[in-house]
Amino acid sequence: MNDDESPGLGLDIPEQPQQPAGASPYRVLARKYRPQTFAELIGQDAMVKTLANAIERGRIAHAFLLTGVRGVGKTSTARLIAKALNCIGPDGQGGPTITPCNVCEPCRAISEGRHIDVIEMDAASHTGIDDIREIIDAVRYTPVSARYKIYIIDEVHMLSKQAFNGLLKTLEEPPEHVKFFLATTEVNKVPVTVLSRCQRFDLRRIPAEKLAAHFAEVARAENVEVEPEALGMIARAAEGSARDGLSILDQAIAHGSGEVTVDQVRDMLGLADRGRIRRLLHLMLSGDAAASLAELDQAHELGIDPTQLLRGLMESLHAATRAKAGANADALQSAEERDSAAEMASALSWGTIHRLWQMLLKGLQDVEIAPDPREAAEMALLRLIHAAEMPDPASLIAKLSGEGAVAIASSAPAAKPSGTTARLPSDFRALVKLLEDSKKALLAQQLHDLVGVVRFAPPELVLKPMRPLGPDWPRDLALALKSATGASWQVSLSDESAEPSLLDQEKMAEERVRADVLADPNVRSVMDAFPDSELESFSTRGA
Repeated sequence: MNDDESPGLGLDIPEQPQQPAGASPYRVLARKYRPQTFAELIGQDAMVKTLANAIERGRIAHAFLLTGVRGVGKTSTARLIAKALNCIGPDGQGGPTITPCNVCEPCRAISEGRHIDVIEMDAASHTGIDDIREIIDAVRYTPVSARYKIYIIDEVHMLSKQAFNGLLKTLEEPPEHVKFFLATTEVNKVPVTVLSRCQRFDLRRIPAEKLAAHFAEVARAENVEVEPEALGMIARAAEGSARDGLSILDQAIAHGSGEVTVDQVRDMLGLADRGRIRRLLHLMLSGDAAASLAELDQAHELGIDPTQLLRGLMESLHAATRAKAGANADALQSAEERDSAAEMASALSWGTIHRLWQMLLKGLQDVEIAPDPREAAEMALLRLIHAAEMPDPASLIAKLSGEGAVAIASSAPAAKPSGTTARLPSDFRALVKLLEDSKKALLAQQLHDLVGVVRFAPPELVLKPMRPLGPDWPRDLALALKSATGASWQVSLSDESAEPSLLDQEKMAEERVRADVLADPNVRSVMDAFPDSELESFSTRGA
């Protein structure tokens, strides 16, 4: 065989491209920007503070359970704690610290995943008791070079029942040189017997605004221009996961050839333009079916997923709901989005908002299971359009029962129904008397004996019940008062401070009179002359 010939089966092997000298393989952003210090671990401040105090005081647990959604930093946290416990400092004399140096050999070896005393196991592919037996046998031996031997078991909920049972004793009483870190996304599947042996940390979803800020720093480090709104879209799509967001950003950078715009991210994720979403929602609420379907057809031609379209409608409706409730706006919302949410909040009643939300939720479920998602989306939008035109049930009942008119002010005369007074009662006692005269004896007695007045401003009445009166009692009282006065009353119950009930007021007045009678010199002399006598009754008539 000549020197120019290739060994093997005599096949022509294509020339392999040579990697440029000094070049290193590309690493995805999620790996390249994995946090190397606790300061870089975003969104988990409470956990970091707890760990810092534990390390500073030497109160380090033997087993930790880290739980949370994907990509919030469970495995990264376990590696950081492993570095914190095994760091020896640049001079080789350091001890456990919450700020590992990342310079010493243990720190660098753990960061690169090659430390012999830090063992990572994927429980999803090592589920059996034999895999756990290997750990049980190995924990008896001291670390080769580290201060602590660390076992990181990822997705621990995938272990079999036998494997969990085999781990229990070692997990409860491991040797002093061993620490366990268990990570899981489904903590409900971890046996209670395991949970009770671990110090648990629940890693939170990372807020979208923190993710957007983090992605902006990564983009600057990569020398990539990313529009702020595009960062917000990526942060929202990540759903609290830093790893998912960095993966999306990595894809967006490749998609945009060094520059990332809103349109590129929207096309890449198959999202609908927020302006289009707001326009479609306004068309639906105005009852314009033809224009709504035309907008939906255009979105389909642009390749927008019907599921994402309905989710966008739900996000806009949710933003309007928060605005109506007076909550703080999303930090990633634009001024235009906030103005639109405020406008919609003022135009929609609570009943309409709740009804539209339920119908959108049902429409989303239909789209996800329908043979043709586009047809299901069209039917969902048409249902919403017809529902938006209908009055809410409360308004309809009010119109049918004649309660649609605005309640009159307390100083204005009420319409005089047959057999009732022409004006609203001047005080609460007069209101009770009015109900007695209207043959509403039970309600009158309950008002007299069982409630205190918080606010009396006819036709508004706020009461504090002294005992439970039933969920329908305010409505029954409001109807009785309307029948008696001709005005529409607003009756509500409250736990605020209130006046004593009329019955208690009468009892207190009687006690004051009794005390005055007993303090009278003539009465006192009689009581002194007859020590066993009691004041059974008295009368103020003729006084």
